Amino acid sequence: MIQIVKLREHPELAASAAEWFNQKWNVPLEAYKESIAACLKQESAVPQWYLAMEGDSIAGGLGVIENDYHSRKDLTPNVCAVYVEESYRCRGIAGRMLNFVCTDMKEKGIAALYLLTDHTSFYERYGWEFLCMVLGDGETEPSRMYVHTLH
Repeated sequence: MIQIVKLREHPELAASAAEWFNQKWNVPLEAYKESIAACLKQESAVPQWYLAMEGDSIAGGLGVIENDYHSRKDLTPNVCAVYVEESYRCRGIAGRMLNFVCTDMKEKGIAALYLLTDHTSFYERYGWEFLCMVLGDGETEPSRMYVHTLH
């Protein structure tokens, strides 16, 4: 059974979470360690990190950070690093994680979340709306920016 957890409530998972996210995305391990450490301090709503766990195994994860390496600094905070292990895909885990993070961020007083992606139909299933095209840092082609208003 998959359980979605807030990393701030499970500091014992911090090191393994940082390593897991580093293996999935082309972002330095130290960046994840720093962001997760800031999450654990709970000084502000952002950053936050979440894991989908099956027992002791990480099935998926995502984070919320100020800016997901793009030029639109006004579109904040950003859901980032959304990933579900291949063996766990097509089981609704990504949707559950997205709904979970939206609920958690709303409880923290956040009115909207943004998400940068190359996917063209995936996030619409979960209430996200296409907003505009945004240039990622160091990229030559723009990516899709989505918004989810938290009601």
